[in-house]
Amino acid sequence: MTQYTHIRNATGKLTIKNTTFLIDPFLAPKDSYPGFEGTFNYQQRMPIVDLSLSMDNLLSNVTAVVVTHTHLDHWDETAINAIPKSLPIFVQNSADQKLISSQGFNDVRIIFESVDFNGITLTKTGGSHGTIEMYANPNLAALAGDAMGVIFETLNEPTVYLVGDTIWTSDVEKALHHFDPNVIIMNTGYAQVLGFEDSIIMGTKDIGRMVVRKPKAKIIAVHMDTVNHTATSREDVRKFIKGNNIESHVAVPEDGETIAL
Repeated sequence: MTQYTHIRNATGKLTIKNTTFLIDPFLAPKDSYPGFEGTFNYQQRMPIVDLSLSMDNLLSNVTAVVVTHTHLDHWDETAINAIPKSLPIFVQNSADQKLISSQGFNDVRIIFESVDFNGITLTKTGGSHGTIEMYANPNLAALAGDAMGVIFETLNEPTVYLVGDTIWTSDVEKALHHFDPNVIIMNTGYAQVLGFEDSIIMGTKDIGRMVVRKPKAKIIAVHMDTVNHTATSREDVRKFIKGNNIESHVAVPEDGETIAL
């Protein structure tokens, strides 16, 4: 059985058969951090809401952790301190491996292209954590860095595409074409940097585009209502999907909600 429990922001638990992946753990208490400097609504402290689950409940039955990138809202000090150091951690590159290993974790594995774990194949997919214009700014390019997506495949279970922190790119199109996922988890909070019209992650228009591209897939929209710079809320997404009559295609889970896949 495959299911997804949404915890908060981009943090979730993806269970495939008897393996549970904790994804992008951002576990700090409400208001722990100042807003991201130079971004939309930067005066708002974050996380904006508390965790929906107790730490014990959240970490129970976790088999491994997937960190798509090490920005604060995907990998924070609370997660570093709370997660058992022996758990396997899957990361995108050697820089993230080096960082997380230095934080005391002793089984940090790079997904170079793909890797097998408990009979599940994890394949790294690409993207862009911002627009070409943003990456032309050296300071912003350094801050944005890289962020991977991940395909999860195993026999007799849905293929899950964790899109990650990216805008819509040819890498996203390639992943959709090559893997034809049954479930697509999208970060759709439309996070914005001051001075730029566009976003560093997806938004409502990308949900509409995804429904057109993969009308048979189950789409799960997350990464909203938790960090300061997301300009799109769950309410905005629900209004959009209702207005476009695509409610049967798109789930917008509340924190703590579990969706059977």
